[in-house]
Amino acid sequence: MTALATILRHPAENLAKCSVEPLRGRADLEFLAAEGPAVVRGEGCILLEVGAPPLTAADAGRRLILLDGNWKHVPRLRARVIGNPLPRSLPSVPTAYPRRNAEGADPSEGLATVEALYLALRVLGSDDPSLLAHYRWREEFLRNVRATLGDG
Repeated sequence: MTALATILRHPAENLAKCSVEPLRGRADLEFLAAEGPAVVRGEGCILLEVGAPPLTAADAGRRLILLDGNWKHVPRLRARVIGNPLPRSLPSVPTAYPRRNAEGADPSEGLATVEALYLALRVLGSDDPSLLAHYRWREEFLRNVRATLGDG
């Protein structure tokens, strides 16, 4: 099975708090640690980025690349993606994840990685609530999705 998404995790990400860690082992997801020589080949893929053109159903069939780490690590993670992925952004659905950033540098569009994965796949036509099965703030996030996008 080809992976639906590659999740590139910053090595300092706390796995106990990592929202996508419970999904490790799924055949449709690829997990890579951004350390050593690890790179992600982005050609023909979609890279989720704040401020990029919106993701639409027309983007279906392309593998997603998600950067998993706090916002100050995004440039370092982004540098590990080589080639020319298609930058896309997600609809503005509020996160349910309780943020605790002393610098206040998180963009308002920022989502927990599992939220971004679920929302991207839903936009692409695959509504898979099992992605959120172990997510503590699942119900609140799904309420936010329904309030923003409707019941789909």
